[in-house]
Amino acid sequence: MQKVFERTPSIKECHTHYCPGCGHGIVHRLVAETIDELGIHDRTIGIAPVGCAVLAYNYMDVDMVEVPHGRAPAVATGIKRVLPGNIVFSYQGDGDLASIGAAEILHATHRAENLTVIFVNNAVYGMTGGQMAPTTLNDQVTSTSPQGRTVKHDGYPLQVSEILAVLPGSIYIERCSVYNPAQVRKTKKAIQKAFQLQIDGAEGLSLVEVLSPCPTYWRKSPVQAMKWIEQEMTKVFPLGCIKDTTL
Repeated sequence: MQKVFERTPSIKECHTHYCPGCGHGIVHRLVAETIDELGIHDRTIGIAPVGCAVLAYNYMDVDMVEVPHGRAPAVATGIKRVLPGNIVFSYQGDGDLASIGAAEILHATHRAENLTVIFVNNAVYGMTGGQMAPTTLNDQVTSTSPQGRTVKHDGYPLQVSEILAVLPGSIYIERCSVYNPAQVRKTKKAIQKAFQLQIDGAEGLSLVEVLSPCPTYWRKSPVQAMKWIEQEMTKVFPLGCIKDTTL
């Protein structure tokens, strides 16, 4: 008798290691739901980051690869070129992508790699103790900026999406958030589009930036953290579609 294997959902039912109020769990589910709804579960390969989401493969039931800090776009490039029929995405935090991995994401975009990048921005290094990140806001208190970040000493917060949008190799870049249900729905729609472009073979890189809460190192309650995204983070990182060459 022929054995039948039933397809399981791309999101695993398991206990989370994330802090209460962390946004990674929301984004994981949106990515997994998108993979299932687009019917690409059996040909999707994800790249897990070094950071809070280093264990992303514990939550998403698709083929995953763990790579050195910041190197996700480089590894994703190699996988996609060897397996062009597969759907390849990287899942990266702001420390992973905007700091040590800045060169990799810049050049992957410059080369117009046909990849999907999920960029989770919580304006801090979450896994290593809440240090200041390239995306930390001015006056934001972190473990390495106890008096708050200042332009004079630390420069401005790095707006990755706007930088990548200038490059001709990017085809779709949108900044979203998860601070309320309406924004969660918009984020899912953006993630769906980014994956669909790769499925359609569009030549270029798609990136969805998601402003996400880190209540632990922001020293706020989960509710306060969501409000802080809406009231403060969006001033520096405005929500919306930054580039879409398909329109």
